[in-house]
Amino acid sequence: MILRSLFFIFIFVPFMILAIALQWIIVTLRLPFWTVIPRLFHRMGCIFLGLRVTTIGKAATGRPTLLLSNHISWTDIVAIGSVAEVTFVAKQEVGKWPLVGLLADLQKTIYVDRTRRAGTGRTAEAMGQHMAGGNAVVLFAEGQSDIGTHVLPFRSALVGAAQHAMEAAGATDVNIQPLTVAYTKLQGLPVSRNERSLIAWIKSKSVKQNIREILSGPVKDVTVAFGAPQILSAGGNRKTITRAAENEVRATLVSLNRGTAQLKSTQV
Repeated sequence: MILRSLFFIFIFVPFMILAIALQWIIVTLRLPFWTVIPRLFHRMGCIFLGLRVTTIGKAATGRPTLLLSNHISWTDIVAIGSVAEVTFVAKQEVGKWPLVGLLADLQKTIYVDRTRRAGTGRTAEAMGQHMAGGNAVVLFAEGQSDIGTHVLPFRSALVGAAQHAMEAAGATDVNIQPLTVAYTKLQGLPVSRNERSLIAWIKSKSVKQNIREILSGPVKDVTVAFGAPQILSAGGNRKTITRAAENEVRATLVSLNRGTAQLKSTQV
C-alpha cells in the first residue's frame, strides 16, 4: 500500500494533471489519436489499483464494433481500457461525479438515462454515430454489476437501438463482440467466493467502501477475454446475436474462474 501511495503521489497525479490538459485539447480539436492518452491513463491506473491484466484474443478494429461485456466492478473499466481503444456506455450519474465525470467525458463516454425511455434512443444515436466512424463501444449488457461468479441475462434493447442508429448513420453492419472480464486471483492465489465481495461493486456497498477495499486489497489478477465478433447486418435478429454473446461470455467466465480456459493469453 505504501508503494502504491508513493506511485500515486509522485507519478500518477502529475501524469493525470498533464494528461487531462492534453486530452482536453485533443478532444476539443477532434484529433484522430484521442485514444492514446486514455489507454496510458488506464495502464497507470492498473499499477495504482494493483490490477495485473491478462488478455485473451483482441478487440476487433477497423470497423464499427459493439462489445457486449459482463460487469463486476468499476475496475473493469480500467482493466479493459488498458488493453483496448474503446468508449464506454455508462449510467448518467457517472457524468456528474467530481473528477470521474471529467475523465469519462475526455474518453468520450456515452451516457444512458435509465429513468426515461427517450434516454435509450439518445444513447443509441450517440453509440451509432460513434461506431459509424469505425470506433468500438463497450456496453455492460447485464445492465448492472454482479459478484463475478455468473452472468446475468444480457439486455438486447440497446443493441437493437444501436443497430437502427447505425443504419441511420449510414453504416450497413456492426461487429458484435463478446467480452468477458474475470477476476481470477488475489495475491497469486485463486479467488474464493467470499473474497469476490472485496472486488465486486454490489448494491449493499457504498462507493467509498468499495473504493477503500480495492485500494487496500492485494494484487488482483484480471483476465479480459475478447471473443470472436459476429456481424449484425441491417434487419438482423439482435435478440439472437445478443443471446449468443451472452452464452459465450457465461461459458468463458466459468472456464476462467475454474482455471480451465485453454485460450492463448497475453499479460500486460
